[in-house]
Amino acid sequence: MKILVIYNPKAGGGRARKLLSSITNGLETAGIEADVMLTERRGHGIELAANADLSKYDAVVASGGDGTLFEVVNGYFQNKGKKKPPIGLIPNGTGNAFMKELNLVKSDWQKAIDIIKKNQPKALDIGRFECEGFNRYFINIVGMGFVSRVAQAAESFKWMGNTAYTIATLLKMVKLKPQKIEIELDNEVLYRDGIFVEVANTRYTGTSFVMAPKAKVDDGLLDVVLLNKISRFRLLLLFTSIYDGTHINYHEVEYFQAKKIKVIEQYPEALIPDGEILGSSPVEFECLAGAVQFLWD
Repeated sequence: MKILVIYNPKAGGGRARKLLSSITNGLETAGIEADVMLTERRGHGIELAANADLSKYDAVVASGGDGTLFEVVNGYFQNKGKKKPPIGLIPNGTGNAFMKELNLVKSDWQKAIDIIKKNQPKALDIGRFECEGFNRYFINIVGMGFVSRVAQAAESFKWMGNTAYTIATLLKMVKLKPQKIEIELDNEVLYRDGIFVEVANTRYTGTSFVMAPKAKVDDGLLDVVLLNKISRFRLLLLFTSIYDGTHINYHEVEYFQAKKIKVIEQYPEALIPDGEILGSSPVEFECLAGAVQFLWD
């Protein structure tokens, strides 16, 4: 088995660089031949995956956080090659939400290698979103509104791991304010005073938060979690419940599933696809059912 590994050495606050030799040795021990390409800057993973001759490999593997996987997925879809192998994952970043779908933890790179060695691909859905005149793809989740402001604030605290999101949430809660949001779900239009919108392909965000507990990676649908107008105290309570997904039981939360979604915010804000900061509303989403083969357990 021969694979291409697109590796982010800066992932996990630089922890990934220290793990590189262990991971490459682990791949060799497993009998997997690996060509490793190191990312050097934000967006570089897209370029590497888009320009690689993927026909030479049995899999292209992202190794880093959710941002690295996001870049590999987008480069994969930009790649002009006719033969595209499955995608795989070796998590070692700060935020690794998607790894939870594979029952992985970021310290267990050996189990990730075992999954790759099995070479058992599964057809997964991919989300596509269009805004500001460009298309991008996501495998996990896209947030906007309050969660967008939190994610941007958390950039300054990333060295603290998942605690960064908790601190950023408390900071941004001070100026909590709803805005008019128009949401179209498969041709049904809703008008709300909303706090945030999350469009999810998978259950988790920020590694530990079960944002969309009903989401499945192969059901041909995207899940939409909408938080309507809420007090700061209620939001604080709701925030703690996102760890187990029970936030969807709050009367301020609405939960939908759809194939196509459009969101227009009164005050357009940045989008957060798979932990990255990219684009802004208005935005249109579409679920691409079974669009990619992914190495699965």
